[in-house]
Amino acid sequence: MTSLKRADHDGMDEAELVRLAQAGDGDAFRVIMQRANQRLFRVARGVVRDDGEAEDVLQESYARAFAAIGGFRGEAGVMTWLTRIVLNEARGRLRRRRPMVPLDQIEKAQTDGAQVIPFPHALGSSSPEADAARAQIRGLIEHAVDDLPEAFRMVFIMRDIEECSIEETAANLDLKPETVKTRLHRARRMLRSALDAKLATTMVEAFPFMGARCNRITDAVLARLAAEGRLVGWSGTSTAV
Repeated sequence: MTSLKRADHDGMDEAELVRLAQAGDGDAFRVIMQRANQRLFRVARGVVRDDGEAEDVLQESYARAFAAIGGFRGEAGVMTWLTRIVLNEARGRLRRRRPMVPLDQIEKAQTDGAQVIPFPHALGSSSPEADAARAQIRGLIEHAVDDLPEAFRMVFIMRDIEECSIEETAANLDLKPETVKTRLHRARRMLRSALDAKLATTMVEAFPFMGARCNRITDAVLARLAAEGRLVGWSGTSTAV
């Protein structure tokens, strides 16, 4: 029965999941989180640049979002709504940790005229040796992305890693589409100085957040919501394997 119920939820569209989540349905919460975890982890990590803290940001953001989901009216998609909550939580932590550099100072420091680095997404054949090499390359890419100024790092993560459209990136980051294009160009240019274009074949694998990690966050948030009495008829069954 539980498996059938979850399968039913997996096939639901966003509007139906939100409606059920607003009624306290734990399985609807779970599916929403599982669909959002990868992107939101990347967004959080793009701000705080630390895996553990990014997971904390995700848990706190989900708890806040679902506490307020009754007021969600769907003016924007639920992914955009969650992304903004995650960005606010992550940036709030960053402000408490250190002073921020004004964006106009960051942009003024950049120069024009360099080539745009291409980031193809097709992966080569898989083998233990190739997997190990890709893991090393991915680490280099992640460190290089971490070193980008936040204004450019967030646009790069949304556009080239998460593959959001220009319009969606602009909406999530409260930017003009033209600004998104400009910052993406500059972010790619800065990365080019540190990376060879051949390394870009692993770009879509950067900052993975699936499997056990995804389940751990999802279970932790649901346990918190259940303890706060926000779920209706929740059994507390874990997805961890």
